[in-house]
Amino acid sequence: MSPVLGSTPQWRRRRAAGIGVVAVASLMLAACGGGSSGGSASGGASGDSNKPVKLVFWHNANSEPGLSWYKKVADDYTKAHPNVTIEQVPLQSEDMKAKIRVAMQSNNPPDLFHQWGGGQMKEQIDAGKLMDLTEATSSWIGELGSTPSNWQLNGKTYGIPYSAGAVGFWYRKDLFTKAGVTAAPKTVEELLAAAAKIKAAGIEPIAIGAKDKWPAAFWYDYYVVRACQPKVLTDAVSTLKFDDACWLDAAKEFQKVATAQPFNKGYLGTSAQQGAGSSAGQLATGKAAMELMGQWNPSVIQSLTTDQKALSADKLGWFPFPTVSSLKGTQDGVLGGGDGYSCSAKAPKECVDFLKFFVSADVQKDYTKVIGNLPVNKGASVAVTDPNLKLILEARDKAPLFQTYLDVAFGQEVGDALNEAVVQQLAGKATPEQVVKAIQTAAEQAQ
Repeated sequence: MSPVLGSTPQWRRRRAAGIGVVAVASLMLAACGGGSSGGSASGGASGDSNKPVKLVFWHNANSEPGLSWYKKVADDYTKAHPNVTIEQVPLQSEDMKAKIRVAMQSNNPPDLFHQWGGGQMKEQIDAGKLMDLTEATSSWIGELGSTPSNWQLNGKTYGIPYSAGAVGFWYRKDLFTKAGVTAAPKTVEELLAAAAKIKAAGIEPIAIGAKDKWPAAFWYDYYVVRACQPKVLTDAVSTLKFDDACWLDAAKEFQKVATAQPFNKGYLGTSAQQGAGSSAGQLATGKAAMELMGQWNPSVIQSLTTDQKALSADKLGWFPFPTVSSLKGTQDGVLGGGDGYSCSAKAPKECVDFLKFFVSADVQKDYTKVIGNLPVNKGASVAVTDPNLKLILEARDKAPLFQTYLDVAFGQEVGDALNEAVVQQLAGKATPEQVVKAIQTAAEQAQ
């Protein structure tokens, strides 16, 4: 896996293979401008299929193997559509966010560009900068399961994911055995009981990098998924209102975990991924038995083991976030995130056609084999061979709700306030009521 994406907390956790820190200089020069030639300004109107069309494509695969793979995919598409030329502009992820913001304010944005969804996407929609993909994708979007939800707003589709993963518990099977825990917990009660047994065996039960805040927020995020109805979550993205009782119910139930304190010593000062003392490092070295983290965690753990070797499948396992029977939300919903693409409002219709090709089963299979990330097309699942990633894929694809990380969904201002409030609750400095109030206050200030 490659360096983390972006410079703010909500981007740090999302890792994508093939993304490096060295951009291609000649293509970087093209990043100052985009725009299409040919096609239709409406993005979906009929046009001459033989008319020359150029698609300007911004993506973040700016090092190998991603760079070569993206070129191959573009070449394969243009061979089948000789009237189309694809001008690729690989960018470093930290640069891309800023460049996209500038480009969206211009009259010449790229036709196709990286889209993380959430609050930033909503800003682009409100500004009229994105193409409505709803009708054009209706015949094939079902192949992607519930993953497109982060790229949808008010019942309409404005982006298409190409990779998506889920947050769950990574655990040391050998430490579970040592502590006498014979099965992965399925309920929160079982999780806390397992943590107590592990602690009694002299092992840190659950590592958490609360210093970075977003790992702590994963916990509250999941309680929200377990507490709130899907429509409440969807509406909150648009309205930024958190007055439904489920937000407080989630915080109250999470308080039970905060009170139980099943975490590693000094967790408030522990980072998530930096060094042997990080939460991932404690899992890597066998000091802690569990960590709630995203699908990228094995590569982070590998980089922090003493021999730089991956933990074998008989040592490292994965299980989904447990159910919370007292809450009335989606008990088998998953929290996650991923990467996708949007077409600008002025892009030609070929932009959508290329997206269809990009997330087709065969291309996604190849993407999984070469890049190593989890595909979104159900037909590409056979390309995933790692046993733990298979478990994640199964949980993600079966889930009736795919909820993106809340700090991404609600934008940076609200997201940062949510992350901070959760850490304060863990530290015993905020009540459940104060957590929800902090989130709502930030939302009101952001509007």
